[in-house]
Amino acid sequence: MYKILKQYVPSILIAVVISLFVRVYVAEAMKVPTGSMIPTIQVNDHLIVEKMLWLTTLEHGDIVVFTPPVAGEEENRYVKRLIGLPGDTVEIKESSLYRNGVKVEEPYLKETMNYAFGPVTVPADHYFFLGDNRNISYDAHLWDEPFVSKDELIGKVIAEIPTHVLY
Repeated sequence: MYKILKQYVPSILIAVVISLFVRVYVAEAMKVPTGSMIPTIQVNDHLIVEKMLWLTTLEHGDIVVFTPPVAGEEENRYVKRLIGLPGDTVEIKESSLYRNGVKVEEPYLKETMNYAFGPVTVPADHYFFLGDNRNISYDAHLWDEPFVSKDELIGKVIAEIPTHVLY
């Protein structure tokens, strides 16, 4: 029995340490709990989130996981689309998104927005996020502080696994 433990315990410990390292610093699977990203991401879909943000460049339209700047929500993770980079001016008017004065085509939206917002300018080291299900999404247009600090970013979604594929 001792010989078996001596043989397998080091391998098991190494596997646990490596998996924890990957989950904390490299990539993580996450389940989506809300419909704020419908139709792009459905409730209970699973995402693969790449956490090495220092290796990647965030671009308009990326789907990102972050800790929201909302009191009482610090333990939660939100999944939203990146709309505004540092220095961008964002405005919602006439049911459309405008970035830096130019109307943005958003083919991923299911319906047009029924609200107005802004204009606001994204500060340095901050980002502006909206859900794809704009009229029901609890996102930057409703938060007291609409900008997410780069320190609150968790990772960029690199893959989506729809629920129907898993079950």
